[in-house]
Amino acid sequence: MPVEEPWDAVVVGAGPGGLTAAIYLARFRRRFLVLDAGESRAAWIPRSHNHPGFPNGIPGPELLARLRRHARRYGAHIRKARVDSLAPGTEGFDIRAGRRRFVARTVLLATGVIDNEPKLPGLDLAIARGLIRICPICDGYEATGQAIGVIGNSEHGAREALFLRAYSDDVALIHVGEPGTLPDADRRALQAAAVAVIETPIQAVRIERDRIAAFAFEGRTHRFDTVYSALGSTPRYLLAQQAGAAIDEQGRLVVDDHQATSVDGLYAAGDLVRGLNQMTVAEAEAAIAATDIHNRLRTMGV
Repeated sequence: MPVEEPWDAVVVGAGPGGLTAAIYLARFRRRFLVLDAGESRAAWIPRSHNHPGFPNGIPGPELLARLRRHARRYGAHIRKARVDSLAPGTEGFDIRAGRRRFVARTVLLATGVIDNEPKLPGLDLAIARGLIRICPICDGYEATGQAIGVIGNSEHGAREALFLRAYSDDVALIHVGEPGTLPDADRRALQAAAVAVIETPIQAVRIERDRIAAFAFEGRTHRFDTVYSALGSTPRYLLAQQAGAAIDEQGRLVVDDHQATSVDGLYAAGDLVRGLNQMTVAEAEAAIAATDIHNRLRTMGV
């Protein structure tokens, strides 16, 4: 298997976090590589209204394209590749991507998370069209005054429904989990906040004019202007696990103030680390990690 000269750093993932790291590392004049599997969640965002600097909002794909152009302006190397394995080696880290092998002195993981999609009748089309929202922090403001439905299966769904009450008086929790998975304390909080709880199984979803028109529940129909999925997400931690990095009970990587993991030379930034799942958080953490990588290499005389 061919291997190139060791890179100063390899960034795994080319979402907002990975590409921000690329901008910083390129401006630090580092010899580095970004490996991109093409699965950034940002690419699915129809329009983000809370990213600073874009008062009229910006589509996720456009933001990613801008970040790529910015990084490449300074000479960043971005390659299409899915990383299969990551392991500490004699010269830093051994990285395998298909038939390619890379060696890097440091690695920054910006692999993000996978959303847990609701497995309900008729929702595949709604998800494909972007009719199901997943981030009330990102776009709850745009749902102000609307009829909002929240699909949940645990206390997380209850918390999200309560959060959205700040934007609308018409919020309903569609609880698709077992009755016991919604604690009594959450039921009381929902009742006190006038949030309806619907526990009847969803039989169908009707889509009209590129929007969700109604949910059918055993003969009853509920209409919503906006629907959120609050089923959580699964961190992409497999590579970190292979490398021996510490992972918390939620599957998030444990890092220090400089985004360094428990494995020497391995860093992580973005959704893989924290539960807020915000692009601006990923960008900030990537900037911190890239700067620490640069300073680390300087102390090594590289």
